[in-house]
Amino acid sequence: MKTSLIAKTFGILLPLLSLVSAPVKADAVSDFYKGKQVTLIVGYGTGGGYDVYARLLAKHLGKHIPGTPNVIVQNMPGAGSLRAANFIYSNAPKDGTQIATFSRDMPLMSILGGNANVQFDTRKFTWLGSPSSYGDDAYLLFVRKDANVKTIEDARRPNGPKLILGGTAEGATGNDIAILLRDALGINLQIITGYPDSGALFLAADRKEIDGRLVGMSAVNSSKAEWMNKDGNMHVLMQFARITRHPAFPDVPTARELAKDDRARALIEIAEMPYTLSRPFVAPPGIPEDRAKALQKAFIDVNSDPDYIEDAKKLKIDISPIDGQAVLTMIDRLSKSPPDLLEYMKKLQGENKDGG
Repeated sequence: MKTSLIAKTFGILLPLLSLVSAPVKADAVSDFYKGKQVTLIVGYGTGGGYDVYARLLAKHLGKHIPGTPNVIVQNMPGAGSLRAANFIYSNAPKDGTQIATFSRDMPLMSILGGNANVQFDTRKFTWLGSPSSYGDDAYLLFVRKDANVKTIEDARRPNGPKLILGGTAEGATGNDIAILLRDALGINLQIITGYPDSGALFLAADRKEIDGRLVGMSAVNSSKAEWMNKDGNMHVLMQFARITRHPAFPDVPTARELAKDDRARALIEIAEMPYTLSRPFVAPPGIPEDRAKALQKAFIDVNSDPDYIEDAKKLKIDISPIDGQAVLTMIDRLSKSPPDLLEYMKKLQGENKDGG
């Protein structure tokens, strides 16, 4: 009789205990973050596309993290954001108080190997996701209207004028993509590397130091809107990271359309894959599981926050978020690409390292 009563009492209490355990864990995360500061490290200088997304996220993220910590931005430019990627992986505190954003090409650099400066395993980051999967964005080849190259046909003419583009450090997206376009599409170009950040590249084009640059439409909308003016000094010759033409540029061909053959098209498709995680955000590996889940949830929640979305509209940037699991799925797909094409991408990064 007593045993039956104990069993019945335990049966009643067990569901109640399970209800209590979840808030206790949530309270532990809230207690940890209360009064604290979360630092968001940006692998580039101020004013570029990555910085714009980071500052927008920092403005709204704190209210979605239990304990509502203050979120601040710290710019850590260097080596095309490799410095920031290495820092958040190895040197940042593994307690959930630091997160980072870096180049969308960093996962590919890790997968390919061969670069001794890459000191992280991309699969081991605590992936938060990306606010943009390029749903309403495009990576555009902007060229000055007074440059020698007037059309994409000019740019592909073997003995035609050379297109002078600017780039930052090794591994930077613009550098790698420019070299790939040269090889896969036959574009006659030269890259002048070493510019510190996106703002310096915009200025270089305006000063006629270079003919143009490869840059995301959202970054131009938020940082250099006059480039989007059809009556201005710049025009678009080609769009990348698009299966179909962006509605804003219906007369501008995509890289896939311009591919010389099936192999060239396959190379372009691999190079476009990282744009699924256009603006990657991570926390270090090894942070406590409850804080990792809280950060991942906060990242997804902020991307549906009406105030955040309203601010994104004002900045004219793409919001088409993916979560951390979707990022890992993309990384897995990328790592399973045909070996010969991955080998080309590895050589491409080696050429980029030598200055293109």
